[in-house]
Amino acid sequence: MGDNNNKNVKLPPGFRFYPTDEELLVHFLRRKASLLPCHPDVIPDLDLYPYDPWDLHAKALAEGNQWYYYSRRTQNRVTENGYWMPMGMEEAVIGGGGSNTKVIGMKKYFVFYLGDGVKTNWLMQEYRLSDSASTSAKSSSSSKTKSHPKPDRSKWVICRVYECDEDNDSGGGGGDGTELSCLDEVFLSLDDLEEISLPN
Repeated sequence: MGDNNNKNVKLPPGFRFYPTDEELLVHFLRRKASLLPCHPDVIPDLDLYPYDPWDLHAKALAEGNQWYYYSRRTQNRVTENGYWMPMGMEEAVIGGGGSNTKVIGMKKYFVFYLGDGVKTNWLMQEYRLSDSASTSAKSSSSSKTKSHPKPDRSKWVICRVYECDEDNDSGGGGGDGTELSCLDEVFLSLDDLEEISLPN
């Protein structure tokens, strides 16, 4: 696993962190929102927006060319040298199996622009729980501790940041174990969404 100086975690040799969208939401973000411990506790809390994406090394969990961290959901996505611009609409993440399939969260893409408006190859996937999942997580934790209210953690997100290879602009996909959905590939293939006009 890459350098992760924020956590002193002993993991077995050969451990790789390549979670699916569902695993990020169910096994990590939902537990954090419910104030439950995560095992292994490898993803750090990080306020992303003071950091440019190339500054995440040794601050976020690194695996290959991807960095993972928890952050608070915010509208301010401005860093010292640029800003994160949303790409397209949120994509639903479906979880469960068989007849239990349901929307467990949402995923949104962002691309990093330098302050002068130059688009970079840095992309971010921001995952949040669906409204029903974050409400149930919040109510389950608050029902156990009526006398000691806990901070509202339903606004936490998990972020996956990576730099696209110019030869293979599929982002986190390719040979590193992460598969992209059809919508992911469409979003990543668009150079500028502002030039697209949708029918009325």
